[in-house]
Amino acid sequence: MGDAGKKAAADDGERSLIGAPPADGGVSISVSGTDATTDLLDRLQGQDAGGPPTPWFVFVLTFFSALGGFIFGYDTGVVSGAMLLLKREMGSMDALWQELVVSSTVGAAAVSALLGGALNGALGRRVCILLASGVFAVGGVVLSIAPDKVTLLLGRVIVGLGIGVASMTVPVYIAEVSPPHLRGQLVTLNNLFITGGQLIASLVDGAFSYMHRDGWRYMLGLSVVPAVLQFTGFLFLPESPRWLLQKGRCQESRAVLQRIRGVPGIEEEFDSIRLSVEEEKKEAGGGHAPTRRALIVGCGMQMFQQLCGINTVMYYSATILQMAGVRNDQQAIWLASATAATNFLFTLVGVWLVERVGRRRLSLGSMLGTSLSLCVLANYTTSTTVYNSTCLPTDPASSEHAAWGSCSSQAAGGDGSFWAYNYCPTPYSWVVLLGLLLYLASFAPGMGPMPWTVNSEIYPLWARSTGNACSAGVNWTFNVLVSLTFLHVAQEITYYGVFFLYAAMSLLGVFFILGCLPETRGLQLEEIEGLFAGRLCSCGSPTATDAVHYIRVTSGDDPQNLSDTEHSGREDLTSRRTTSQEPFEEPSSKSFNVA
Repeated sequence: MGDAGKKAAADDGERSLIGAPPADGGVSISVSGTDATTDLLDRLQGQDAGGPPTPWFVFVLTFFSALGGFIFGYDTGVVSGAMLLLKREMGSMDALWQELVVSSTVGAAAVSALLGGALNGALGRRVCILLASGVFAVGGVVLSIAPDKVTLLLGRVIVGLGIGVASMTVPVYIAEVSPPHLRGQLVTLNNLFITGGQLIASLVDGAFSYMHRDGWRYMLGLSVVPAVLQFTGFLFLPESPRWLLQKGRCQESRAVLQRIRGVPGIEEEFDSIRLSVEEEKKEAGGGHAPTRRALIVGCGMQMFQQLCGINTVMYYSATILQMAGVRNDQQAIWLASATAATNFLFTLVGVWLVERVGRRRLSLGSMLGTSLSLCVLANYTTSTTVYNSTCLPTDPASSEHAAWGSCSSQAAGGDGSFWAYNYCPTPYSWVVLLGLLLYLASFAPGMGPMPWTVNSEIYPLWARSTGNACSAGVNWTFNVLVSLTFLHVAQEITYYGVFFLYAAMSLLGVFFILGCLPETRGLQLEEIEGLFAGRLCSCGSPTATDAVHYIRVTSGDDPQNLSDTEHSGREDLTSRRTTSQEPFEEPSSKSFNVA
């Protein structure tokens, strides 16, 4: 550890120091003061020693930033219900066109997410968020007035360009302005807004599904409202202080950090960031193994998030319910809103757990539950029995009718027959809905937000924009792969075969997380790089948070009295504990500076 990592937290003439971990792995806290009980509770609640209360301005920044996540969720979620109306009104919306309308947004997002790294580095986080919200608004207008499916496709591409930039910028911006003890929760709030957008989209879909014509225009066009709100808000909000410091704008960066923290004592945090930036500039020129390892972990998390099939469930939830035997469009849309509500509510659970359980364990439990629930869903999509049925070809002009016979018009025949295209009538439709709810209850707390949270933390400042751009690009690329192939793959290997395939991918994700994802809870952004100093698949070892135990001593116990040998010896042992599985042995009982 160099001088850049050293800092002490001050509180009323006292200093926060690191002491030896206890033998039983418990919490070791020594307090000289009048209220040890209050101090202990503060520590167990995850607050920084001597840290000021979090000012309201951080939450204002998070709210307006996370509106990008809301638009992201709304635009990806609204297409589920809109597609049912588009198939009826646009005509000749075959499986290919349905997949194009859904996946065009995702493909455009993949491209713009990759470009977003360069834009973030050159223009800053604030300008990129303004740009994304402006593109959102333009895309919403195009979708609301689209006269044909080609224009509709263009509008979806425009929206996708905005989503890609926002998806990699917003988590980075929130992480860079958040205090360490709240960073995980605030970044996870972005995913809460994503799922909230999907929930609102499903309710809007249900409300406008009763319109005889053009209900889909309102569904797709309403994304303009949050886009305009975010654009207006960010006209008055500051740039990330870390980006400003990286660009050499020190005074402006200090003023912004002061405004965000809301307290005068920000010099220690500012100096820590400044020294870290200076060291990173020296390292940025050549290859950097810890950053490469972090990129592999970040991209792997995003890849497995998509390979477990989440966006297939969200994009096609209404269609999946129809495949399970729900005949009425309105009923399918309202049932799909139940899945969106489940996604939202269990993302709230993730916000509550992320700083209590940690990123690693939350991701592991989530991915394992996702795999098991997909197996349940696959089993019950095969539970159907049909009697007295006739197979007829589809009308070439519309899949809503048969080519001939009593089902060749919208009204069923006099014998009570009805046209069941692409599904089998079954009394077990409710079981498929239950499977979807279990799937989302498993996915939403962990694998929904954690890939974005982890990627916002694990890269050094010089690589943060590029790293998040690459990982977001991987996310959107696999999103395209999954959403563009779902209907065709289902036709080849059946619907239950698709769900078993996603379950297998989820199980592979469990092993990836188990071997490669370290715990980042409670660490400063500038400290996390050290977690990747060891070999890639050594993340089961204890993290820096396991080795760090704080002791508050009075100014009489001045750490400056320690010798340089004692300082360096303790620092080397702490570093080794962070990156290996060697036992940490305490050479002496003296305290030493926070590194």
